[in-house]
Amino acid sequence: MNMRTTKVVADILQAGRSGDHERFLDLMAPDAVIEWPYRLEGMPAKLCGRAEIAAFVSAKGSLISFDEYVDLVMHETVDPEVVIVEYTAHGTVTGTGAPFTQRVIAVFRVRDGQVVSYRDYINPLPLMKVLESHDA
Repeated sequence: MNMRTTKVVADILQAGRSGDHERFLDLMAPDAVIEWPYRLEGMPAKLCGRAEIAAFVSAKGSLISFDEYVDLVMHETVDPEVVIVEYTAHGTVTGTGAPFTQRVIAVFRVRDGQVVSYRDYINPLPLMKVLESHDA
């Protein structure tokens, strides 16, 4: 496994967990793409470029605060730029204090020390519950 690639992925996961938006954005390539193949209605399917990602992160970044990621496994692929990550995110819904748990599978492509592609295969159901309670 490419140690530099896994280090970048570990760093971006840590930045996302801790809410360090500046570090998160620094780890994204200027033309990076984030995709959510499974998402809630009204959520974007794709964000293209650091400016679009920054706008989304600043608008949506405070809905859930993440306490920890557990059972984290990074899978090696035949492509040295690609890492597949599985983990369980535990956190708290900011507005209500309710607990939040989400199982995540994500595919990262890292080139020259920056993430160029991040596909986040989240289960949208836990997020739906948060948004329903947030809007109520």
